[in-house]
Amino acid sequence: MLKNLKDLRKKFNVSQQVLGNAIGVTQQSINKYENHNVEPDIYTLKLLADYFNTSIDYVVGYTDIEHKIEQVSDTALNDQELSHIKNYRKLDSDEKQSIDCVITNYIKNKKIKIEH
Repeated sequence: MLKNLKDLRKKFNVSQQVLGNAIGVTQQSINKYENHNVEPDIYTLKLLADYFNTSIDYVVGYTDIEHKIEQVSDTALNDQELSHIKNYRKLDSDEKQSIDCVITNYIKNKKIKIEH
């Protein structure tokens, strides 16, 4: 059973028949997904998530985050990384140079270990 499918369908005011037609399955399939512990294949899950502009994780109830999960760039930061940057900015130039040296040395040592 898809935990949030019925709620999404009601929120968007879409009948089982209309949803089924939109993603290429029968109304009975939508009913089974909502009520009878029948799970669609991954392709159908993707179609459902795309139809409602959400994630598969939300449709199946794995997350409460309703919006579509967006790709994150390599420059996106988690809380710890952001904290490091904020703290780094508080340092004077000599302290920053010291931190830069430590990072450079770690990277050099890591490359050496990988090459062996």
